Amino acid sequence: MIDSILIANRGEIAVRLIRAYRELGIRTVAVYSDADFEALHVRLADTARRVGPAAVGQSYLDVEAVVGAALDSGADAVDPGYGLLSENAAFAEAVTSAGLTFIGPSARVIARMGDKVAARNAARKSNVPTVPGSDGTVNSLEDAHDIAVRIGYPVIIKSSFGGGGRGMRIVSDAQELDAALQAASSESQASFGRPEVFIERHVRGARHVEVQVVGDNHGNIVHLGDRDCSVQRRHQKLIEEAPAPHLSDETRRALTDASVRLAREVGYVSTGTVEFLYEPATENIYFLEMNTRLQVEHGVTEMVTGIDLVATRLAIANGENLPFVQDDIVLSGHAIEVRLSAEDPWNHFVPTPGTAEVLRVPGGPWLRADLGIGQGDSVAREYDSMFGKLLAWGNDRNTARRRLIAALGELRIDGFTTTAPYCAGILSERSFVVAEHTTTSVDEQWQASENTRPAHTNTSISEGNPMSSSAATSRLVDIDAAGGTVRVTIFGVGKGKGADTARAAERSSSSRSNGNGNNAGDTGSAQPSSPMDGVVVAVNVESGAQVVKGQALAVVEAMKMQMPVVAPYGGTVHAVLVELGDSVIGRQQIITLEPVVDTASV
Repeated sequence: MIDSILIANRGEIAVRLIRAYRELGIRTVAVYSDADFEALHVRLADTARRVGPAAVGQSYLDVEAVVGAALDSGADAVDPGYGLLSENAAFAEAVTSAGLTFIGPSARVIARMGDKVAARNAARKSNVPTVPGSDGTVNSLEDAHDIAVRIGYPVIIKSSFGGGGRGMRIVSDAQELDAALQAASSESQASFGRPEVFIERHVRGARHVEVQVVGDNHGNIVHLGDRDCSVQRRHQKLIEEAPAPHLSDETRRALTDASVRLAREVGYVSTGTVEFLYEPATENIYFLEMNTRLQVEHGVTEMVTGIDLVATRLAIANGENLPFVQDDIVLSGHAIEVRLSAEDPWNHFVPTPGTAEVLRVPGGPWLRADLGIGQGDSVAREYDSMFGKLLAWGNDRNTARRRLIAALGELRIDGFTTTAPYCAGILSERSFVVAEHTTTSVDEQWQASENTRPAHTNTSISEGNPMSSSAATSRLVDIDAAGGTVRVTIFGVGKGKGADTARAAERSSSSRSNGNGNNAGDTGSAQPSSPMDGVVVAVNVESGAQVVKGQALAVVEAMKMQMPVVAPYGGTVHAVLVELGDSVIGRQQIITLEPVVDTASV
């Protein structure tokens, strides 16, 4: 039996696993990078081992270092949680080859379902409907055009070996296809080390619905109901709930039956999730992918089933039979979860790493707060921006929704901007209240702008004051002064008297800066600069290159978000001031650009 487990992860999920195993009397071992030496998950574990420097590729993603830490600590097993190495087949194989138990499915299953093309083939073999698309990877632009014509625009290009919105592009017509194909392949290579992509028809007006499955080593497979994860930005989830609202009994059975068939086909063991697109207009369902790990949103399933999925995974890893059969699974009530991330929704979700100078967590009998930080802890720039989740349960969806809004209003985090107030606003949006939202609602309906920023972004928007119509009472504006940039507060931004004056003052300030934070009053002074603190992950030009306005010259990444550095005008690249892997700060000049002189106006 497993007595000691190394948690091959960090942050919120590491804390969740450590607490669950401690409750079961299991010794836990944390791993940490130099950036996480004093992190909450390290403080909670029984012991900890260093696995490398701050860079994730040299620490948490270093298979040899993590397996070595497990052996050195005397652990019996390794739990990867989600993210990082959780769906890395080579890691699962390395763990078992070292004589340790991997808490999760086999390396064979991880590899098969991690290849999105192979997963689609497995779904077809299991009679699970898939979105029309390419039969395999796309090998040329000519193939891509032929496939797009066959299935019809718009199409979506996806990485064959990734997820989380990376290596994904929506293409509206043939003119966009070439650039999108190159961009998706390049991003896939940078993010997952594999450039292969495939194409599917883009299903518009769809919802994202998924099913939780569990299988043991004795052939028993059950489902634990469905979830809706349609509130997304950049194909990454913000809000999840269980069960999925407004599904017919027939559709719900089709989803769960298809998920169990697929899990049985691949010989699935442990917890896993089968994801689908659901088209409300036709009630069609289409297989997306299978996640061979614990999901971020597993908590809402736990709240409506009363089943601890972490404890269940451990029992399976110990060789036990599932402690329940399908008829034992009864869903009670409704649960909704909001992901808490250090991001600024009013500035394109730019990461906002920082220290939680004040942290006040709401309480109550129907709430659950899964946090990876405590007061005084930092959300490090080197890692994912998500630092926690807040969940609420109710007898029905509306009760759970209102409880979560109240809890978000009580939540207070000082030190950095979070997504909490933005998500509270979404919970009050009419289309969410009546569950008519889709995977594109954030981009098309609920766009946060500076005009909707609350006066205090550590305070959530209250019920009845939805995000899209709220009026900010004050705004922070950066104004260029002789001694540098000065941040001032402008009051009266929003509806009512004084709004126009405040916005005029803002325009006066912002007219001197472009979207990258560059002085842009004239083309002679504007220079391409980093839009945020981060690491340079791509440099697309070299000295002497001719560029046009809006062209992506480089890409900066922070906390799993990538943002381009674009040319503010057409010109010639005089010098590239950074290299791949360089750390940069917001507004740092990346490239020296000499503008094209318009001789016609001379």
